[in-house]
Parts: sequence; structure tokens; C-alpha cells
Amino acid sequence: MGPLQGMKVLDASQIMAGPYCTMVLADLGADVMKVEKVNGGDDSRQMGPYVNGESTCFFQINRNKQSIALNLKNEEGKEIFYKLAKEADVVVENYRPGVTKSLGIDYESLKKINPGLVYCSISGYGQTGPYSHKGGFDLVAQGMTGLMSMTGEKGMRPMKSGIAVYDIGAGITAAYSILAAYIHKMKTGDGQHLDIALAEIGLPWFTWEAGAYFAEGTIPQATGWRHRVSAPYQAVKTKSGYMMLGCANQRTWERFCTEVVEKPEWITDPRYETNLLRNKHVIELEEDIEDVLMLHETKFWIDRCEKAGVPAGPINNFAEAVQDPHYQERGMIEEVEHPVIGKMKMIGIPTKFSKTPGKVRTASPLFGQDTAAVLKNLGYDQEYIAKLSESGAVKVLEESNLLKKN
Repeated sequence: MGPLQGMKVLDASQIMAGPYCTMVLADLGADVMKVEKVNGGDDSRQMGPYVNGESTCFFQINRNKQSIALNLKNEEGKEIFYKLAKEADVVVENYRPGVTKSLGIDYESLKKINPGLVYCSISGYGQTGPYSHKGGFDLVAQGMTGLMSMTGEKGMRPMKSGIAVYDIGAGITAAYSILAAYIHKMKTGDGQHLDIALAEIGLPWFTWEAGAYFAEGTIPQATGWRHRVSAPYQAVKTKSGYMMLGCANQRTWERFCTEVVEKPEWITDPRYETNLLRNKHVIELEEDIEDVLMLHETKFWIDRCEKAGVPAGPINNFAEAVQDPHYQERGMIEEVEHPVIGKMKMIGIPTKFSKTPGKVRTASPLFGQDTAAVLKNLGYDQEYIAKLSESGAVKVLEESNLLKKN
């Protein structure tokens, strides 16, 4: 049983940031009820690729959850939401600021029926400030925070990160913030509102860059495959491709010179005597290193680095990464049975608890899969549930849709 067993989460978010947050909570044992709009559900359900008509994007970050489809513009649908919120510990939403208030499901409204509620809002720019009215997207946040000006090669077109780093970062930030607020609730009984902004969560990550800018006014530039401070700490070319090399301190640099490339003269070379000098002469340093590394293939050099205690590793593509035996043995690739998709692999849980491990218990839910069961638990009879469905207040999954497509 996960460490969050007993926590009840009402997830009114969609796409990535909010669902990633609630997936983390669900993986750790929380009971997560995903509230989807009756017209199509979470927008990520319309994002391919698909298997048997089901989105694999949705599949990857909505495991361990239930799905109820409610029309929050309908008074009966909203009343059901209120009943669920009254019993919840946490509500997570990622509407544009102002929308929840217009729907009547904002924090001020819900705390009247549940004073201990931890209510987490995830938005592009936060609930306050001159940009709060704008819609937020990961790519825009990467540009606004300066990340794209530091990514890629100097003088070239700005480059985004290879993944939606701020969407995922917002989800992680929301998850640990919720846990902190939940602990406070357990101590005091008091709930609170958490305001998470995509455009803010990444700024605290720029530690070295902030140090240089606030001390000297240095504006960080794109450094391509090289590190901003250390050298050699970068991608280097070998006979068969590229590898990562990390000589982050003087000791590993000297080991690299003597035990890996057998160039002890580099240690006393006036260009390379200190990290500061190596960084200053990084182009010459790179050329000297690659002249040697081009004599053998990547595996040869990685093996030598490992033997010498010098940090190094391959530059894998995604297929190579997920097939790595280390990740396989550590349970980072799991397979689960989905009622429509069938067997499908997904990324596993990164934290290994010694006593209360997280677990992939169920695949992502079908759209409205649990609507009828949840309504029955709330005291609605079958006849009234049918009326709610006909009026458009809820969406109930037809039994036939539970059958696996062939």
C-alpha cells in the first residue's frame, strides 16, 4: 500500500501538468477521481498516436485513476461535483484564471463546504499579476523564462527543450506543494489555496545562471553541447559517434588524462591547468580530446572511463534508453493491461520506498468509465442516473465500450 493511501483527490485538470501531478499522487496510493467534461473528456484523449481508437498520450499519465464525466455548466452536474468536493482532501484544476469562479467551483466556493480542502490551481502565469489573464503553454514559458536563450548553439536559432519540461515541472511542483499543504492540514485541519504558474516553476532551477547574473550581470548564452562552467563536461565525438564526458573537478580531470587517454602532459599544459583555464580554452581542449577519442569506438572509451572512475556515458535515443538493462531491472518500464488498448508499456515509478512502495494498479480509465458507480455510491438510483445522462449532466460509459476491440 502506498504512503498516500486514504488521501482523496478530485482531479479537474487536463492535458499534462495537472494530470501528471495527480498521477504522481495516485502512484503513491492516493484515490484520484478524474473529472472530465462530457463533450469528449480530457483534451489529451484527442491526441495521437492511438491504439484501437484510444489515445496513448492519455494512457501514459492517467493510470491509477477513476473517470467521471460531468457537465459543470449544468446545475445537477455541478451538484455532483460539490458532493465529491465535500469529501475530498485535494482538488487540482488547471483552468484559465477566472473560469472556476464563473463555474462556481473556485476555492472560495468550495472551502465553504469543505474548510479543510487543499485546492491547487495550475495556470500559465498564476492567479495574480499583469499576465494572469493569459493562457499558458509550456513552449511559451520556455521562451519567457530565458530557457530557450540558453539552449542550442551560440548564434543559432533558439531551441526548445526536447520534452515539455515546464508542464512536467509544474506537475512535480504542484505534487510536492500539495503534500506540504496536506501535512499542514493534518496538523491543523486547515486547508489552503495553492497557486502554481508554468512561467515561474522553472526560474528556481537556474542556480548557476542566477549566481553569475546577480553577482556580475553576466547574461547566460547558449553553450550547445558544452557546460557553462566546467570543462570538459560535455558531449565528445568518438570513432563511432558521441558520448558524454564529465570531468567536473580536478581529480577526475587528472584521472582522465593519465588513465583514460594517457596524456599526462595535459595536466601541466598552461591552457588546461585549472577548470577556469580549461573552460576558457574549451575549443582547443575539445579538439585535443577528440583527436584521441577518434581512435576508438564509444564503448571502448566508456569502459576506460568507468574503470578510472571518470563520469561518462552513452548518448542514447529513446528506444535505447528504455531498453537499457539497468532501467529494466529497476522497474522503470512497466506493462499494464488496458480494456481497449490491450497490453501496453509505460514509464514506471522513479521513487523506491522501502516500506510503502508506489504501484501501477490500474491502466488509465476509459472516458466516463466510473460515472455510474460513483453516482450509485452517492445515493443515485439507476433510473435517476439515466435521466442525468439524457439531460447531459453526466456521461455514462456504455457497457459495450468496455469490450476490447479486435
